[in-house]
Amino acid sequence: MRVHRSGTTLAGVALAALALLLPLAGPAGAAQDPGARQVPARGTASMGMGVLKHDGRGAAPGDVSTLATQTEGVDVSGHQGNVAWSTLWNSGVKWAYVKATEGTYYKNTYFTQQYNGSYNVGMIRGTYHFATPDTTTGTAQADYFVNNGGGWSKDGKTLPGVLDIEWNPYGATCYGKTQSGMVTWIRDFVNRYKYRTGRDPVIYTATSWWKQCTGNYGGFASTNPLWIARYASEVGELPAGWLYYTMWQYTSSGPTVGDHNHFNGDLSRVQALANG
Repeated sequence: MRVHRSGTTLAGVALAALALLLPLAGPAGAAQDPGARQVPARGTASMGMGVLKHDGRGAAPGDVSTLATQTEGVDVSGHQGNVAWSTLWNSGVKWAYVKATEGTYYKNTYFTQQYNGSYNVGMIRGTYHFATPDTTTGTAQADYFVNNGGGWSKDGKTLPGVLDIEWNPYGATCYGKTQSGMVTWIRDFVNRYKYRTGRDPVIYTATSWWKQCTGNYGGFASTNPLWIARYASEVGELPAGWLYYTMWQYTSSGPTVGDHNHFNGDLSRVQALANG
């Protein structure tokens, strides 16, 4: 009898433990977990989508060279759909960047309306590529970008392409790369882009990501203009090597289109970048 009671007790304990675990494993348990990470669908990434989550919003310390005049710009992706370019132009926006590609698997379905629409109202515009270093090489992604809207022409209205390299919305922050491996990937992309177009691409990033994932590498500062992401009243510290920013994405909640940016200079400086 003692053995029987002991076996019954052990079985009951086991069943009770299993009952406690089951809700956590099922859909209801997952839905109740406030820390559960919602992974977006591939292709839906956009410039700066990780800034608020990782850097927050507010001022940051740092003495950065800023010209007196800043020229307003926007960046858009498929999230914005058909953009009211005339409204933006009339509000003082004079330049724009449009997402063209992501990885080697996605092309912006609103690209034509966004790229041609900004041009037609008089804006100087360019395109950007959302990098996914965990899927294919930097060289392959630069080719995909150039082949699908990321090219450059010296017409005075086309800005050089942008490498958008930031937090991975689909997985590990640094895409599974070591710091040296990330630097190599970026170098492969920028070298291939220059080979294909004759222009050094702009690098868009955030200082905290750059420090974590490249070890704060400073070797691109002499060739690649910097587009810094920081949602604050001041731009704060820049990645190593860069003494000033060329563009600054300062908010994701601006009028008409959320992502608004300052170009560090007047419209003639925007035109100079377009002309190379």
